[in-house]
Amino acid sequence: MVKIRLRRLGYKKNPVFRIVVLNSTTKREAAPIQQLGYYNPKTKEMQLDKNSALEWIKKGAQPTQTVQFLINNCTEEGKLNYQKKTTEKLSKKAQAKLQAEKEAQAAQEAQNTENSEEVSA
Repeated sequence: MVKIRLRRLGYKKNPVFRIVVLNSTTKREAAPIQQLGYYNPKTKEMQLDKNSALEWIKKGAQPTQTVQFLINNCTEEGKLNYQKKTTEKLSKKAQAKLQAEKEAQAAQEAQNTENSEEVSA
């Protein structure tokens, strides 16, 4: 079975990966059948030959979970097109204040709609 997987390069605590096609029985560092691109997880820089990757998948190659994610979130040019959704963690006081502001704004809007209905009637 042929797999599309990541091959680790780089030095300690600074990984860089090549996206390669390998036989599943060979080691990670073995000579690849084909190199499809590279991925740097620290800078989120990626270059991938998406057409070749999709051709290999059509032929029966199994991508790893990470490589499948990279292929799905890749542009046609081979660049990574994924921004992680960030959520702000607020303290309980800040959450209560935000909730109170939302309620006050909703009450203000309700009052404005009542006033506009009275004026039109």
